[in-house]
Amino acid sequence: MKWGTKYGPEYVNRLYAMARRHLSGDFGFVCLTDDPEGIRSEVQCFPIPPLDLALAPGQVDRAWKKLTTFEENLYGLRGQALFIDLDVVIVGSLDAFFEYPGEFLIIHDYARPWRRRRITGNSSVYRFEIGAHPDVLAHFRENMDAVQARYRNEQTYLSAFMHRKGTLAYWPAEWCPSFKYHGIPAWPTNYWREPFVPEGARIMVFHGECNPPDALAGRRNRRFRFIRPARWITQFWNA
Repeated sequence: MKWGTKYGPEYVNRLYAMARRHLSGDFGFVCLTDDPEGIRSEVQCFPIPPLDLALAPGQVDRAWKKLTTFEENLYGLRGQALFIDLDVVIVGSLDAFFEYPGEFLIIHDYARPWRRRRITGNSSVYRFEIGAHPDVLAHFRENMDAVQARYRNEQTYLSAFMHRKGTLAYWPAEWCPSFKYHGIPAWPTNYWREPFVPEGARIMVFHGECNPPDALAGRRNRRFRFIRPARWITQFWNA
């Protein structure tokens, strides 16, 4: 899914290329977007379904648009869908993401000491049956103000909703590690050791202050958070 100007078409094109290299067999690759310009022809582009979400001046976009993937009739698409954020790097086979048992699967949001018991998932990678959970979107549309007041962002709401339905489940922790939590050497070794791909990783998730091109250039966009260039990215993040 791509909207706005933060991510250009090259992110979609690279994601498609990485998926093609790491999936066996045929698959369809879909991008919901407000601008298909520059996206490669192998990608099916559809408009993002309307959400009628009005952000107040200065209000941060909390990715609520992702909930439109749960539209009951999503352009006639059918089957299992694996949603993947644009700002990730695929480093291993994706086949198991379609084989792992469960009705709705998501990354278990990365545990920090103050939130180890949270049920919240990280929606950088989640799997669902297209059209099977329209109530997620319907409830949000009918209760936008209340939902936004209660939940910080779309993944917090989505996780809570699926938990109440009894369908929330998580990927094995090693499949989708966080670059900033699991792929950067501990201080002070980060000054002489390069970032790395943890063992068992399939998708490296870039969230927060650092995207793949930043990491590749050794930029972390936070003061006092030094990293060396993550040169391993050149092996995987290409079209």
